[in-house]
Amino acid sequence: MQARQALTDIQFLLTEVLQAPARWQALAPFADTDGELAAQVLEEAAKFVDSAVAPLQRTGDEVGCRFDAGQVHTPPGFRDAYQAFWQGGWPALACAPEDGGQGLPAVLECVLFEWLAGANHGWTMAPGLLHGAYECIKHHASDALKAQYLEKVATGEWLATMCLTEAHAGSDLGLVRTRAVPQPDGSARVNGSKIFISGGEHDLTDNIVHLVLARLPDAPAGPKGLSLFLVPKVLQDGTRNAVVCERIEEKMGLHGSPTCVMRFDDATGWLVGEPNKGLAAMFVMMNAARLHVGLQGIGLLEAAWQKASAYAAERRQMRAPGAKDTSLIQDHPVIRRTLHTQRAWIDGGRVLAYHTALQLDIAKHSTDAGERAAAQRWCALVTPVLKAALTDQGFHGASACLQVFGGHGYVSEWGIEQIVRDARVAMIYEGTNEIQAIDLLVRKVLADGGQGLAALLATLPGAAPSPAASARRHALVEITQTLAIAAQTDPELPYWVADDYLRAVALVLLDWAWGEISAVAQGERGSEPPQAPERWSTPAQALAQWVLPEFEMRAAMLRQRIAKALEIKPKMAATA
Repeated sequence: MQARQALTDIQFLLTEVLQAPARWQALAPFADTDGELAAQVLEEAAKFVDSAVAPLQRTGDEVGCRFDAGQVHTPPGFRDAYQAFWQGGWPALACAPEDGGQGLPAVLECVLFEWLAGANHGWTMAPGLLHGAYECIKHHASDALKAQYLEKVATGEWLATMCLTEAHAGSDLGLVRTRAVPQPDGSARVNGSKIFISGGEHDLTDNIVHLVLARLPDAPAGPKGLSLFLVPKVLQDGTRNAVVCERIEEKMGLHGSPTCVMRFDDATGWLVGEPNKGLAAMFVMMNAARLHVGLQGIGLLEAAWQKASAYAAERRQMRAPGAKDTSLIQDHPVIRRTLHTQRAWIDGGRVLAYHTALQLDIAKHSTDAGERAAAQRWCALVTPVLKAALTDQGFHGASACLQVFGGHGYVSEWGIEQIVRDARVAMIYEGTNEIQAIDLLVRKVLADGGQGLAALLATLPGAAPSPAASARRHALVEITQTLAIAAQTDPELPYWVADDYLRAVALVLLDWAWGEISAVAQGERGSEPPQAPERWSTPAQALAQWVLPEFEMRAAMLRQRIAKALEIKPKMAATA
């Protein structure tokens, strides 16, 4: 059973709820991109995903990638699908026309990659880093490098990797040992080994552009001594660079995506950006990747929900309360609760992710400085929330959907167990969800005493919040303020509670997203309500009954830990 792309739902969220066409048309680069054109693009995207990519899902899992003396062979059909993908212009949707792109709003690219992940997560890993690599090269590489590599990456003719992690360092990039020695011709010789490199070697494209963190000879220790280098698999003269794939990992999921151990043996590379400022250049790539990983969580949960919903509409089991005969599974309250709860996360998560994509374009192209600053604040604060909360729900929600199948879900026949396995990795890569929580609370929220988050909550657009939603926002601001005070006494406190804090923020934002959906679905914005209002009212009720009550639990946990930290202060003073 193959998932189909929810084109009608997404058009409603984009056009009616977010009023996205009017918002992107207010920006000069997209003034000519009306809603009708966007709808045509998405309709064709849905056709491509359903016909070319989704049918390879099971093959990718069962056959997987094959390693042979440094060469990696992807599953049957993967190369043909990828060639059709880049030749059809799909990787270049949001890239600038002067770079070979189509110059469309970022949100359309986000929808495409959400669909791709839900249809075939393993295959989608290959082009998943393209746009981030494009932005990195465009904004930080020399003119000479851009002339040679930018269009190839923008169009997807050449794929790209992000080479950060080393075996001894894990997520601590300050421990990176890979070295780069400058050469008289302006290049550098790169030596070192990297692990967990998605798509480090494959047969999908004729060249691979590796973006590698390494240290120059005189670099200071720690993360401030890292520089970024572009190291191609194939050099300009057609010879193979000294880049070696030592092996591919045997993984829990994503069998269609080669996760490589890469070795650079005096490989030829070129500096991207300024010396010792590689992380700044790399973060352009990483932040784009984090939004896309959040979208993977949505896409995978949508695919799992579709499978579970279809199965529940066909399978009969026992009698539902009040029924006289054997009932469909979907008639049992526990199944309805499961399906409606996941639906609430999918729809609300889409609004948050698509709104973030719109903010990315506003931050880049708006002529209003205040509007740009507000958009940048949204992206900085919300991106780690989306990455962590949506991938967490993608995995746990897919597991809940597997439960709908009973024992049939645990076997491979129905395909739901593959989604659960594939979804698990998204909680780990591009910065584990724990790192995202620390990034949100320690580096972004507490850095200004919570003022930025308070401003974001106070200026959420759209409908006025309900009394319950308003109370949750005020509670989050109050918790943030007292947390900032307590952290001065107990420096470990933010690290203990970061996960709970991020979850609380996610729930407040999800509540806002559903406020926007419900306002339109109930006709409060002046537009006609949708033809099937229960489509939106049912998950809205699930959100209120089974999702949002978690906020009170997280708030209580945070307050309890903050109170404990504040008790330390008088004791310390008495001792002194």
